Amino acid sequence: MSDTDQYTIGQLAKAGGVGVETVRYYQKRALLPVPKAAGGFRTYPASLADRIRFIKRAQDLGFSLEEIANLLTLEDGNDKEAIREVAHERLLQVQAKLADLHRMEAMLTDLIGQCATSAQQAQCPIIQALASKDSEPPKTCHA
Repeated sequence: MSDTDQYTIGQLAKAGGVGVETVRYYQKRALLPVPKAAGGFRTYPASLADRIRFIKRAQDLGFSLEEIANLLTLEDGNDKEAIREVAHERLLQVQAKLADLHRMEAMLTDLIGQCATSAQQAQCPIIQALASKDSEPPKTCHA
């Protein structure tokens, strides 16, 4: 692939490991440029496949498309402080989710233990805890 290689949208999508609709969605979200049509169809520089892979890897790490757009504005790598700030915010979100998951794990472990040791004729502690008005559900992070 050279800088002069041009792809159709289908070729670009395949090279980037996504579907054509994903390419169009990224264009709507201004993550990818929309080239002018030449000769009745659009062609895309092959380098955009790398950009698509960047977007997908960032999504795999849990970055939102808004955060990815911010990272793309910093992609020259010169503003390392701003890049670190975006990554640090994502890390804080991951840590909050992990804390929520640990709380849910502890609650489920406790309920499973209660269920295993409760009398057969007693109501299941899991069902009782989920149905109880007094029971507080585990807090989850929606970041």
